[in-house]
Amino acid sequence: MAHPIAVLEVGTFEVRVLVAEPREDGHLMITGIGRTPSSGVRKGEIVDLANARTCVKSALRDAEDQAQVSIEEVMLVFSGDHIRQLVNRGTVNLYSDSEIITSDERNEVMEIARAVNIPHDHEVLHAIPGQYYINDDPDGVVNPDGMTGTRLSMDMLILYGRSNHIGNLYSLGDEAGVEISDVAFGGFCSGLSALSPQQKEVGGILIDLGAGTTDYVVYANKLIIAAGSLGVGGDHVTNDLAVGLNLSTNQAERLKVNYGAAMIDLGTRGRRLSIPPESGFRAQEVLSRDVNTIIHARMEEMFDLVKKRIDTEIQKRNFGAGVIITGGGARMNRVRDLASRVFEMPCHLGVPKDVSGLAMPSESPEYAAVVGMLKLGWRNRDPGDRAGLSGLLRRVFRK
Repeated sequence: MAHPIAVLEVGTFEVRVLVAEPREDGHLMITGIGRTPSSGVRKGEIVDLANARTCVKSALRDAEDQAQVSIEEVMLVFSGDHIRQLVNRGTVNLYSDSEIITSDERNEVMEIARAVNIPHDHEVLHAIPGQYYINDDPDGVVNPDGMTGTRLSMDMLILYGRSNHIGNLYSLGDEAGVEISDVAFGGFCSGLSALSPQQKEVGGILIDLGAGTTDYVVYANKLIIAAGSLGVGGDHVTNDLAVGLNLSTNQAERLKVNYGAAMIDLGTRGRRLSIPPESGFRAQEVLSRDVNTIIHARMEEMFDLVKKRIDTEIQKRNFGAGVIITGGGARMNRVRDLASRVFEMPCHLGVPKDVSGLAMPSESPEYAAVVGMLKLGWRNRDPGDRAGLSGLLRRVFRK
């Protein structure tokens, strides 16, 4: 076993810490889990540093006790609707028709593609290499080394976000007494964890349904061609139920978890659901039809928003793997049926792969992002794997 590594995810619903011991074959043995209800976080962003610090310390302490280690350094998964994407094309002219393309030209075009102008209060978070094009041929190649041509181009997918939001995450680490060694977008991490190489090759749309945000990553021919985050999630469903049915937030959350479905079941639509009283809110009965009508409207809107964001890519590609749903929202009844209808393709559940030890992460879609970050951190620590990893995901932001 290698030295243990730790990942922190500060989510809207829950703060999670995972400790793992990676094996040489890349398999992860989970040795510690810390989780506590989140406070001071909204839509994946820190809004109360003191409350968020308390939650992080609690989760760290639980993970340390379970794994019997002292955590001094963590890798951090982030999300948030402040994250934006753009695709920038870099081009270099070669000297002659018979010019053989080498890694030097490939590295040069990558640097040109990575040089983008973004607002002054933003930072580039990830720069993901895409397809290469020789002599403006519309049929791209994955690796142009050894080929000939007069012009080499490459599309780079750039993810960028607000500097202060990312800086707040580092401040949170300092306040909690741990060093943040690396950060990565949760959607990318979920893709690393929940998708197989075959799914990435034939193309797929991964959607991570969180409490405060919905992240998405689109794969085609093993490459990431689109990614982003929306500031809507499971909390918005809960709020819609609370407002629409005159419930407290706690009553609405329990109703959603215990009886909610993303599609209306005609067989149970007349069922009456009993809701116990809560401070300031009386006991009442509601119809299953009313509950799931509200849920369906919000979930359909969320999927429609994702589809509109990536509609251009969807029209141009075939996605043999369909839609893969992960995150806590993937547990909702019939959510895959709704996603299939909106995207007009099959939908599957995504859970972390190649992980063992404590049972929960390997069985739970909500752990896809943290397990993916463990995988990413392990590859980053292994010098022999850096070349292969750089073709997938390159993080530019530094503290």
